[in-house]
This record gives sequence, structure tokens and C-alpha cells, in this order.
Amino acid sequence: MKYAFVFGLLLLAAESFGQDQPKVYTTSSGEMIFSFASISANGSEEGSVMRFSPVINIQNWVNFDKADNFGFFTGLSVRNVGVIFDVPGQPNTRVKARTYNVGIPFGLKLGNLQKRFFFVGYELELPVNYKEKIFINEEKEEKTNIWFSNRVPTINHSLMAGIQLPYGSTLKFKYYLTNFYNKDYSENDGQGNSFKPYENLDINVFYISLSFGLLKNTDFYYGRD
Repeated sequence: MKYAFVFGLLLLAAESFGQDQPKVYTTSSGEMIFSFASISANGSEEGSVMRFSPVINIQNWVNFDKADNFGFFTGLSVRNVGVIFDVPGQPNTRVKARTYNVGIPFGLKLGNLQKRFFFVGYELELPVNYKEKIFINEEKEEKTNIWFSNRVPTINHSLMAGIQLPYGSTLKFKYYLTNFYNKDYSENDGQGNSFKPYENLDINVFYISLSFGLLKNTDFYYGRD
């Protein structure tokens, strides 16, 4: 409910800025992601390793400019989000995990919408593919690739803020409110016993990204009845 409330506030704020016909157009961009994570294992804070994911990260915004300096947007994205960390209590064991997410953003834009502006927003993301690699003493020991895995939550919620620069480049910060892993996920230990490997593991991914505009369509308008 709290995430739906955030989304509702964004829509309400957008609608409150006048009733004029908005200028509507789409923009597409690629995104290079530098991600980190806040990690807590059994109450102890742990560190993560920076993860660079230049592909495949594509986002398409449908922009609604209500004025020269205010607008809002929604759209669709495909994004590669993950984490690299050393497993607590298991020396020389490192995990590299990622999900491919399909996202739907909702946000507001403030500033000169033709040149430079700030934006804030919320994004709902659905993980569709999970991939994990486990390294022991720098040697790859295990690899997992699963579609619609229950190792991770069904839906992720995130907040973002950024600045659109001239010539279509964008600098963005994003924080995932949802834990990267599904803490209720359980598996068998091979001896008939079930356990929850992520029960005491809290990982919240955040990242800084640089985007470059790819396409901008011809503007079009719509009228109210």
C-alpha cells in the first residue's frame, strides 16, 4: 500500500499543474549502470563490490509536458540489475547475481524540458530472469539461470532521481526499496531437510547510471473531450 501511495502522489501532483493540453512524445535511451548494495547478514553490515552492467538496459519514456518547465512521464524499461558480494561466514566465496527486470516508471520533470531538467519518480519492476554464479577461491563452482525464479521477489519497488543534460544524456540515482532476495524462499539440503538460504540476508541494491538518448519521435497532441 505504501508504494501505491507514492505512485498516487506522483499522479496527483502531475494533474494539479494546469489543465492545458500536454505535449506528448516518446524518448528512448540506453543505460550504463554502476550498482552497489547495502548488505546486512544476521544483523552485521557487510560490503558489496561495484557491478558494471552496460547491457541490456533500454528504457522508453512517454512524456507529457504540461508546460515549458513541468511535465511527467511513464513508459517501459528492460534492465539488468544485480549485486556482487562475498558470502558472510564463508571465506573466499563470492556470489554474482542479477535479474533482468521489466519496469514501469512514473515520474515528474522540472526545469527547461528542452535542455536541462531534474526528475524524480517511482518504478515498479518485475524480475523475469535470475542468474547466479558462485565462485570459490576465484574459481567458478556453480551457475544458475532461471526464468521467473522464486529466489527473488515477484515485484520490486524503487525510487529514482536524476538530471537530464543537454544532447540527451542523463545522470540518475536509483534505490531499490525491495530486498533483492526472497527471504521466504526455501530449498532442500540433499538430506531431506529444507532451509531458507536468504532468511537472514538483507540486500538493497542502489545504483548510479549514465544514459544516452537513442530515439525521439515526432511530437503529437491529444485533446480532452
